[in-house]
Amino acid sequence: MKKLVKNEKLCTACGACQRICSQTYFKEDNKEKSAIGIKAEDSGTTIIACSQCGECIDLCPAEAIYRDQKGVVRIKNSICVGCFSCVGFCPEGAMFYHGDYTEPFKCTACGLCVKECPSGAITIQG
Repeated sequence: MKKLVKNEKLCTACGACQRICSQTYFKEDNKEKSAIGIKAEDSGTTIIACSQCGECIDLCPAEAIYRDQKGVVRIKNSICVGCFSCVGFCPEGAMFYHGDYTEPFKCTACGLCVKECPSGAITIQG
């Protein structure tokens, strides 16, 4: 299964992963439109990205969420009804939404963020 692997101890919260994600998929530099979340707190940095667990698949009433041949959980935007149940249900908080769109979005383990991360805090497995 293809997925992001996180090493939060290496994360500097620079936002490079968020920038490349939002630029690639939404054509703008907007952290709120990134499928990767970064929380920097005094206790450390948390990287929020889909682990491809698939718990959202059975929850989707429109059956818009599925697992592809590489094991990546994906959303068929053409049949998504925008109920955002998956966003509220995601055990990792890794299903995102933005008011500009009627469908949720999530990490698809494309690997672009891995290339941009200067500290090596994220890698791709699978």
